Amino acid sequence: MAVDWIGFGYAAAIAFGGFMGYKKKGSVMSLMAGLVFGALSAYGAYNISNDTKDIKFLLLASGMLSLVMGMRYKKSGKLMPAGIMSGLSLLMVFRLLLLIIV
Repeated sequence: MAVDWIGFGYAAAIAFGGFMGYKKKGSVMSLMAGLVFGALSAYGAYNISNDTKDIKFLLLASGMLSLVMGMRYKKSGKLMPAGIMSGLSLLMVFRLLLLIIV
């Protein structure tokens, strides 16, 4: 059983980003979204650690974040935080699809 350190790091980055959005701008919505998607991603990383083909939760969380943050980036044009989060989420989606293929 190999631990999915990349998945857990991704989950921590999401939760930390939500916390920073709350701390800097006072955005409770950012905090809640960061904690919810961070928890979903951490659970998905835990599932991948137990079975490398069980990518449902992490793929759902990273796919949704990729779409939502990508739309926010397109609308605002700001790299931080929407562009970085959409890029990280898109990379995670590609990684998960590679796990299924290989």
